[in-house]
Amino acid sequence: MPTYDLLLTNVRVVRHDRPEPEMLDVGVTDGRIARIAPRIEPGTAARVVDGGGRLAFPGVVDAHQHWGIYNPLSEDAVSESRASAQGGVTTALNYMRTGQYYLNRGGRYEEFFPEVLAATEGRSYIDYAFHLAPMMRGHIDEIPELVRKHGVTSFKIFMFYGSHGLHGRSADQNSFLMIPEGERYDYAHFEFVMRGIQAARERFPELAEDISLSLHCETAEIMSAYTRQVEQEGTLRGLEAYHASRPPHSEGLAVSIASYLAHETGLPKINLLHLSSYKAVDAALRMAQAFPHIDFRREVTIGHLLADIDTAYGLGGKVNPPLRPREDVEALWEYLLDGKIDWVVSDHACCRDEVKFGEPRNDIFVAKSGFGGAEYLLPGLVTEGSRRGLSYQRVAELTSWNPARRFGLHRKGAIVEGYDADLCLVDPDVTWTVHAEDSESTQEYTPFEGFELTAKVTDTFVRGEHVLVDGKLAGEPHGRYLARPQR
Repeated sequence: MPTYDLLLTNVRVVRHDRPEPEMLDVGVTDGRIARIAPRIEPGTAARVVDGGGRLAFPGVVDAHQHWGIYNPLSEDAVSESRASAQGGVTTALNYMRTGQYYLNRGGRYEEFFPEVLAATEGRSYIDYAFHLAPMMRGHIDEIPELVRKHGVTSFKIFMFYGSHGLHGRSADQNSFLMIPEGERYDYAHFEFVMRGIQAARERFPELAEDISLSLHCETAEIMSAYTRQVEQEGTLRGLEAYHASRPPHSEGLAVSIASYLAHETGLPKINLLHLSSYKAVDAALRMAQAFPHIDFRREVTIGHLLADIDTAYGLGGKVNPPLRPREDVEALWEYLLDGKIDWVVSDHACCRDEVKFGEPRNDIFVAKSGFGGAEYLLPGLVTEGSRRGLSYQRVAELTSWNPARRFGLHRKGAIVEGYDADLCLVDPDVTWTVHAEDSESTQEYTPFEGFELTAKVTDTFVRGEHVLVDGKLAGEPHGRYLARPQR
């Protein structure tokens, strides 16, 4: 009988704790990495894949996706997991909530979340988990059971939802959120969410290190005022107008409020999501100095690192927080290269053309927010990072090791014996042009259309299953729901 189910030979293994890639072979048994060595005898394996000297990165742990926000969840689980595999993503952590979009219903998670799990079971090509958002008072009471029964250890607050719409100004937020009459989604609710999460950490001390809260930091009052001003003045158009309507200091103010609430409630595990500007990261770093007892993590997206309001392809680049001017993109890169950013994500939210664009088509304020991009996450970061001196080791930290550790995925995020055999092969010497038609996503456009990348994912393995072979999806979906913390 062969020793290994799969033997990956002739690859340059990239690891988060080694400064340079090493030419090694990787043996896989029962979905886990069984041995890593300079040369493993091919006759010991049932199947051998020659990596051709390509880079072997740990599979990307994309800590920020949105399956099912604009399309049926059961459909997104198939198509968007396929697109994810194209970008070397082997695990997707999806944000999910009650209210409009997603399943388009309110109510308790004890009824809602099993529907989520049923809609995705057996359909994904990659492994996946969910962050959940406590939208109403009753959800806070459910946090301990979500942790205990379903292995949900990460939660989210959308700070602007209480009085500003998902796509722009809105005067009817309670019906959008589908919360009970008389309840408010406001700073007081955020405080009580934090207290509820901290109570769960104290109830389950053995799980406390893996339980955290993520926040989308924008300030509704600032955005509503600036949106009204931009629309009334009427001089700005497109992505520039949307950037001006949700100004960077709105992010900075929200970061500050969130941080003080964490201090007040004693919640020490805070993730600041998709920071898009110099002011947002500056505020985050100031708060880390003000509250050193809080373990802050700072996230940016590949979209905010690659595109700006002038280079993105059309209004398809509308997203929250907005794409910014080039000076903010450069500031994000400076922070990332200086070690101030903890992980890079896609914020993948597939939004098809007929849903994305409103009437008139060129009105940024009637377009929907969000776009896909998981298929460009690793290629884009390697491409632009290489130009700026970002090491492969640091790429592995930013895309795999750091998010896996934070979110309780203790067998993910590294090419290490005993870990899940999640890997992707990258050719760092191929130049190609992004075209939406080449993606497995059902989204027909991309804000990265025409971008030239100089690294490409050729193969992706999920627990040893070869799901992307020479750039093409293969086989049936084998992805699993991950209850956390993973042991």
